[in-house]
Amino acid sequence: QVQLVESGGGLAYPGESLRLSCRASVRTFSDYGMGWFRQVPGKEREFVARISGRGGVIYYADSVKGRFSISRENTKNTMYLQMNNLKPEDTAVYYCAGRQGLPTENPAIYDDWGQGTQVTVSS
Repeated sequence: QVQLVESGGGLAYPGESLRLSCRASVRTFSDYGMGWFRQVPGKEREFVARISGRGGVIYYADSVKGRFSISRENTKNTMYLQMNNLKPEDTAVYYCAGRQGLPTENPAIYDDWGQGTQVTVSS
């Protein structure tokens, strides 16, 4: 039902920054709780951050607290993930996810997923 498209991934040295974007094709974006997840080969999809429909409730995984920042601009139907002080262990494919209602840390609850964008952090 909802088309999600990520962009902004790429290569970075440790300590550098990247900003990911997720654009949604949906009538009322503020109705949708959104999340960012990441996945590496052979591992389960990992929760990164989530944000409620109007941005009032935000949670981060412990591994990214103080370094990553999730936000959204509902007038642009876009969610962002600002990633600062990147570490090699942040290397993964990053996915945005959405559902009509409250966001969650459980990927199984989300109805819609983007195609993913690769983030590689290495020296």
